[in-house]
Amino acid sequence: MSAKETTWPPARPEDGCALVTGGSGAIGAATVRALAADGWPVVVHYGRGAERAEAVVAAVRDAGGTAQAIAADLADPDAPAKLLTDATEALGPVRVLVNNAGITRDNLAMQLTDEDWQSVVDVDLTAAFRLIRPALKTMIRGRWGRIVNVSSVIALRNNPGQANYAAAKAGLLGLTRSVAAEVARRGVTVNAVAPGFVESEMTEGLLDDLIAHIPARRAGQPEEVAAAIRFLASPEASYVTGSTLVVDGGLG
Repeated sequence: MSAKETTWPPARPEDGCALVTGGSGAIGAATVRALAADGWPVVVHYGRGAERAEAVVAAVRDAGGTAQAIAADLADPDAPAKLLTDATEALGPVRVLVNNAGITRDNLAMQLTDEDWQSVVDVDLTAAFRLIRPALKTMIRGRWGRIVNVSSVIALRNNPGQANYAAAKAGLLGLTRSVAAEVARRGVTVNAVAPGFVESEMTEGLLDDLIAHIPARRAGQPEEVAAAIRFLASPEASYVTGSTLVVDGGLG
């Protein structure tokens, strides 16, 4: 092997940006701040809540970073590809893609409607694939890329009332492994993070009953999940691919 091939860590591209879907939520916002701190211009995607997204952008800019908010309804089949195009036009080619957007429609399986099922799968799983597919073209061409899919500990353990969410998040893990194997030789890594119960809007009102079951005896902080994503998006994680990093306080 040449000296160039053995250089570690591999230098990241000088141009381009990171795209974080669901960037206005708790984990998404923490991830945006973490990637911006590493010098990435960051596109903050949001589906609703423009004010929160703009607040995240303002925080990054106040810290000396670059960020821009872009809206997209990821349930729309055409939206992911357009979001990627818009992100590229705004801040340059997407070198880091964090598929963090997710919704829930909880109910027991016997009472889940087709709409409840499909809406969760569309946003939590299918939209991620529809972003990965075009993003890979740029990453492979540049022989550098980082894709991080935000799954959930629910994909790894039972949780009654969340069959649709569990299926979508488990699907992300399979998607992660398969795509990672396809592009590993191209300098592109594909990994997943599986957060446990983290303080956020999604877990508001639920944590008091859950903490007793968590070995760490506390909920996680969004910044703790963002730190894991930040590592997987870094040049230092160049030999980590097809993996799932669980951030759950020992719950799993």
